[in-house]
Amino acid sequence: MSVINAFSTPNPARRFRLGAWLNSTVVENAVLPVLGIAAFLLIWSIVASQINTSLGAFPGPVEVSQQASALVSEHRREREKEAAFYQRQEERNAKRLEKEPDFKPKIRAYTGKPTYFDQILTSILTVLTGFVLASAIAIPAGIVIGLSRNMHSAVNPLVQLFKPVSPLAWLPLVTMVVSAVYVTDDPMFEKSFINSVVTVMLCSLWPTLINTSVGVANIDPDLQNVSRVLRLGRLTHVRRVVLPSSLPMIFTGLRLSLGVAWMVLIAAEMLAQNPGLGKFVWDEFQNGSSQSLARIMVAVITIGLIGFVLDRLMLFLLRRVAWDPEIAKR
Repeated sequence: MSVINAFSTPNPARRFRLGAWLNSTVVENAVLPVLGIAAFLLIWSIVASQINTSLGAFPGPVEVSQQASALVSEHRREREKEAAFYQRQEERNAKRLEKEPDFKPKIRAYTGKPTYFDQILTSILTVLTGFVLASAIAIPAGIVIGLSRNMHSAVNPLVQLFKPVSPLAWLPLVTMVVSAVYVTDDPMFEKSFINSVVTVMLCSLWPTLINTSVGVANIDPDLQNVSRVLRLGRLTHVRRVVLPSSLPMIFTGLRLSLGVAWMVLIAAEMLAQNPGLGKFVWDEFQNGSSQSLARIMVAVITIGLIGFVLDRLMLFLLRRVAWDPEIAKR
């Protein structure tokens, strides 16, 4: 057989091996995602080079990676300044204690500009606080609504009314109410932090509330009959029957709520100028330097990555507590 015929003749064994390779787990989970990311970066580079804005050319992957490195360097320099500040303070206090043994030294907090990573930590802390508070309200309320048709009929119009309200509408009200109610000479939390937490809580509790009530309302009738036959008390019925049966729906609502909370937080921080990633984006936009767009792109990618990690975290928790093997495979 000639060389040409060897390549032109269909080879079932070779096609089978190629198909098996393409369908393998390694290709599906590693090779194809890498190819997809590489194609995205290539298209991004080509399109970015064709766009000119009032702040200069739209940043490509190279410019964004350079600004990401610059933000890391700025964070390190700020931490070095902070360490030097506290060291000078300790040295001053030590010298004064030598001269005045009764002197009571005071440690003043470092008041330097928050770095990019400080903003990230602030946003994560804020969103988790708002999400936990929303879950603490939504899960018990969803169970009560799911167990009672009358309660569902009474509350459902309010849920449908407030569920689609944007954080942009809540934020002015929350800001005014917090300013009027949270009045103290020694505040434990900054008002900006409370504003963001309350806004996140108000906007993110609805998916968990709705999914929990639906999960509870659709519990297998056989399980409810068993509970009646065993004459389980209300709390025991909730703990032994309701919660295990509706757990998948509750976690589905929690995943949706966490995603909503993260998106709401960024918008709230931008509008209210509260500390966090949203404020970083807005400050860079107002700054208007040639590096601003690249820094905003760094923030956009960071926001996406954190949102992905938060979602994976909820999925991990669901797999840990799921009793259904099909759910655990998701």
